[in-house]
Amino acid sequence: MKQLLNDHSEVTGFEKEMEKISPFELKNRLIEMADESIRRMMRTMLNAGRGNPNWVATLPREAFFTLGRFALAECRRDWECPEGLAGIPQKEGIAARFGEFLKEQGKDKGAGFLEKCFRYMIDEHSVDGDALVHEWAESAVGDQYPVPDRILKHCEIAVRDYIAQELCDGRPPQGTIDLFATEGGTAAMCYIFDSMQQNRLLERGDSIALMTPVFTPYIEIPKLYRYNYRVTEIPAGRMSDDGMHLWQYDAKELNRLRDPEYKALFIVNPSNPPSYAMAEETVDLLVDIVNKWNPNLMIVTDDVYATYVPGFQSLMAKLPHNTICVYSFSKYFGATGWRSAVIAMHRDNIFDRLIERLPRKRKTELRERYGSIRSDVENMRFIDRMVADSRQVALNHTAGLSLPQQMQMTLFALYSIIDKREGDSFRLKMHEIIRERLKALWTSMGFTLLPDPLRAGYYSEIDLLVWAQRFYGKDFVEWLQLNYSPLDVVFRLARETSLVVLNGGGFDGPQWSIRVSLANLKTKDYNIIGRSIRSILDSYAARWKKSLPAVEEVKLKTKFEV
Repeated sequence: MKQLLNDHSEVTGFEKEMEKISPFELKNRLIEMADESIRRMMRTMLNAGRGNPNWVATLPREAFFTLGRFALAECRRDWECPEGLAGIPQKEGIAARFGEFLKEQGKDKGAGFLEKCFRYMIDEHSVDGDALVHEWAESAVGDQYPVPDRILKHCEIAVRDYIAQELCDGRPPQGTIDLFATEGGTAAMCYIFDSMQQNRLLERGDSIALMTPVFTPYIEIPKLYRYNYRVTEIPAGRMSDDGMHLWQYDAKELNRLRDPEYKALFIVNPSNPPSYAMAEETVDLLVDIVNKWNPNLMIVTDDVYATYVPGFQSLMAKLPHNTICVYSFSKYFGATGWRSAVIAMHRDNIFDRLIERLPRKRKTELRERYGSIRSDVENMRFIDRMVADSRQVALNHTAGLSLPQQMQMTLFALYSIIDKREGDSFRLKMHEIIRERLKALWTSMGFTLLPDPLRAGYYSEIDLLVWAQRFYGKDFVEWLQLNYSPLDVVFRLARETSLVVLNGGGFDGPQWSIRVSLANLKTKDYNIIGRSIRSILDSYAARWKKSLPAVEEVKLKTKFEV
């Protein structure tokens, strides 16, 4: 016991230091500890930390590789030499040649899907067949700079339809939504923060709000010296009558946004890590706040997990003129390595209007910044300024997401659209997988999660103090907080069981919560994770009982037997 206490005090000091760093950096240390545990005890490490899915959407990838064969044949058709060089795809007549190529592929699944994609674009948008297939062929071989630089013409059409379906529940706002294709959602975040500052929409020291818990970069970026924003957190603090987290927001907290001092609001919806969509009454309240109290409020909503909530509607659908939407294809399609995402903005938006209202001095500075690429900087929209800023303006002529990335993104978007028309089998299977894993995790811990239509379930944030309160009572909760660091559980899981999870406190969630990704592992692994969490918490309870006076221990035993 003495040795245990010494180890505990040493670990506690280390844990105090680790509480200061990002949970994603802490993850690397946990993996090292889990690796050491594996070497000692020959176990397999289970990493439920980072949310990289262990699935891929196969059909849009098959289509991409089939398209690549056609595109390469088109290059050789132009000209070819034995030294391994060929020309580039030619536009005239390419749609007819594409049709013949698809017929020659027989039952190739990729070819069959490409035919459906081609027909969708022709039937729904009356695009020029040669222009469409030429864009696709050039995109597959990646032989050109992106033109237009913001997003390719036909890629934008397909992805706009996808956004309308998946983020607006088929009810997009009136008007035009413009898209900027970016290198994943992380690049989108960087570009938004940078351009809002460069265009004086946010100045150092300005007040912004974060709806928490939230993906850690939204916490960490505003603290950087370059930005140094004054941050107010709006916590998802509502609890059910039986003491469980609802992961929703109180109206009293939201009403702080009525103050025009708050210039921007940053949201991840559905949330990360709780993984719940914002309730309809919350959305309605935000609409009321903007319309009646703070019409210049700039909203950035990161909706990467939207596809896991049936009937999801982004704030972009309800407050289109005030909202920038970030969407990444990485999670739903198992495509983190493709680095494909979009920034979506309504063409009529508050960001452009606020730039128009800037003082003359600021406008002069911006004319100097963008003057090398536009003579009419005053007419340059904010989304195009982001494109330029993404390449430090001077390299604007090479801006844009690579053509192969945009092509695969197009196929992902069309896959979801066509699948929905044909029965939604991909979505239904995806939701089934997530639900099975979530059930395995919570059941093995001793809880039953009731259905919730707002739950995305991509992650699960488990507040260990809620568990402690429900199973052992308030006295145990107080003892646990007094004697242990919130990080003790994640370190013990890594060291003793080779399990890697992240600390929820690093996402500005409850300090004693842990974040488990439901995307990384197989269903049976979540049974192991749940039992391991429960075992460690039970071990705390055993130590607590031993610390009680004998008479108190008898009372406690009698209480729980009853």
